[in-house]
Amino acid sequence: MTHTFINKVREKLQNDLPGVEAQYKMTHAVRRTYAPAPPDARTAAVMCLFYEKNDEPYLVFIRRTSSNPNDNHGGQIAFPGGKSEEEDADYASTALRETEEEIGLPTADIEVLGALTPLYIPVSNFQVYPFVGYLRHVPKFIPQETEVEEILEIPYSLFLDKGIRKLKDIRVRDNMTLKDVPYFALGDRVLWGATAMMMSELLEVLEEAEAES
Repeated sequence: MTHTFINKVREKLQNDLPGVEAQYKMTHAVRRTYAPAPPDARTAAVMCLFYEKNDEPYLVFIRRTSSNPNDNHGGQIAFPGGKSEEEDADYASTALRETEEEIGLPTADIEVLGALTPLYIPVSNFQVYPFVGYLRHVPKFIPQETEVEEILEIPYSLFLDKGIRKLKDIRVRDNMTLKDVPYFALGDRVLWGATAMMMSELLEVLEEAEAES
């Protein structure tokens, strides 16, 4: 990733974002009917983190543990992140702290390039603030075993293949299956839901930055 590209990404994140229209490209039709975050929504932040490996840009994702019966997103692929705490100075601090806790990367090593559009997740009543970060070296991950089942290193080039955007039926509860849910096919893994929505917006930002680099 060239310095020009990184600077363009930073610039794009400070201007008008693709927003919810980009997010909705990777969500189920039912999802569009939800109202904005209510006043009692909890807050969380995640980190969409880039780094270079083998001369190629990568993104890191986690697969959450599924052992917690109170976790509505257990077993799903997500960006590292979690809920805000009182000691966090702002939402970017939340994303950095949670990234260090979940995958072991020191906050001082991550350059925050900017923020994407916040996203409300009705099933867990969280308003999530996504941030884009850049790491200037190949990371050495240390997963938080109680929260992280697996760390996934995915090359950015994979997302440039429109063929990985697919539809499938996804069972969300014992008595509920969503039909024709958009998802990113990451090999045999399924990236869907809120993380896919955030990724959809991020890809539009990156494509614009790449076109101008």
